[in-house]
Amino acid sequence: MIAWPDLALAQDGSGIGGAIDRALGAGSAAGEDAPLSLSLQLLLIMGLLTILPALVLMMTSFTRIIIVLSILRQAMGLQQSPPNQVLIGLSLFLSLFVMAPTLSAVNASAVEPYAAGRIDAEVAIAEAGDEFHAFMIRQTRTTDLSMFANIAEAGPFASPQDVPFSILLPAFVTSELKTAFQIGFMLFLPFLVIDLVVASVLMSLGMMMLSPTIVSLPFKLLLFVLIDGWALLMGSLAMSFS
Repeated sequence: MIAWPDLALAQDGSGIGGAIDRALGAGSAAGEDAPLSLSLQLLLIMGLLTILPALVLMMTSFTRIIIVLSILRQAMGLQQSPPNQVLIGLSLFLSLFVMAPTLSAVNASAVEPYAAGRIDAEVAIAEAGDEFHAFMIRQTRTTDLSMFANIAEAGPFASPQDVPFSILLPAFVTSELKTAFQIGFMLFLPFLVIDLVVASVLMSLGMMMLSPTIVSLPFKLLLFVLIDGWALLMGSLAMSFS
């Protein structure tokens, strides 16, 4: 959009080039340093909002939580219960609980000073980025950081704060995936034992036409309820970020 007015045929303020200049507030009447128009500001804001889901997924605890909950549903043999909307909502609320200290620090160091006019937007973004950087670096394995640093031919770094986001983000996501699958493996084991026991009993009774999944599902639900599985799982997931 910035390069297009130079290529436009109309140079006197009419035509496409002049229209874009007026929309950007760069016309002769507005001056060279005039801010963007309200419509373009709204367009930029809406464009940034489309990136927000990716930021929520990649820079918070959401990835680990949603993967563990999905593995739990598969391990119990439940197809659509809890439904995807419930799992996503539960993951969001638990992510807000886990990220509460980081969000409070962002609010104190970036949002409130920016709203009071003590700092500009660039400083506020940098302060917020530092808080998320500190959270992600604590949850990232050193081996994953070293791998991506070697691929990028960067480092060594004097301190964890010197690791750039271009290396930290893929290392953080890789560590979250690895941790989520480790937790999911531990969740799968007791339900796998129940499936094996039920399948062995049915085969010994000659009921080979009866699906073991149908018989083992009530026992899985009973076991999960008796041990207060949801409380244990939510507490373990929250404590895994400490």
